[in-house]
Amino acid sequence: MTPYQAQHPSGFTISTDASQLDVHAIHRYLSEDSYWAKDIPYATVERAIANSLNFGLYAPDGRLAGFARIITDYATFAWLCDVFVLPEFRGQGLSKWLMEVVWAHPELQGLRRRILATLDAHGLYTQFGFAPLAAPDRFLEIRQHNPYGAPTAN
Repeated sequence: MTPYQAQHPSGFTISTDASQLDVHAIHRYLSEDSYWAKDIPYATVERAIANSLNFGLYAPDGRLAGFARIITDYATFAWLCDVFVLPEFRGQGLSKWLMEVVWAHPELQGLRRRILATLDAHGLYTQFGFAPLAAPDRFLEIRQHNPYGAPTAN
């Protein structure tokens, strides 16, 4: 798949080119600062990235500023996960722009279902049409609590 890229007027860019990703910075944020992946092993992050459609958000100087990952079959389903903008880049509308670019990706059009899970970003995601599950009684899960060793938020 040809890498997809977008340019923001402020000089930030978003790219799906996996070779540009700073996997160490992504792992650092997920394992140390996220509530959903505390203590996630580096090898797990590498494997997740290798098997996903990834969106790296880059500052004008090329540093990683944020990230989003899509698990998809490119035909019917997409799960948005591991979304973050690093603290030093927040407050500039970048998370909203990241979501605009993610959902404009040509390979993510016409999907039957898009889902995500969030503890605290409902305001962002509802702007893009996300709503509580229409039929939560139809969804089941097998959940391994605390798979990486640290306490996690429910």
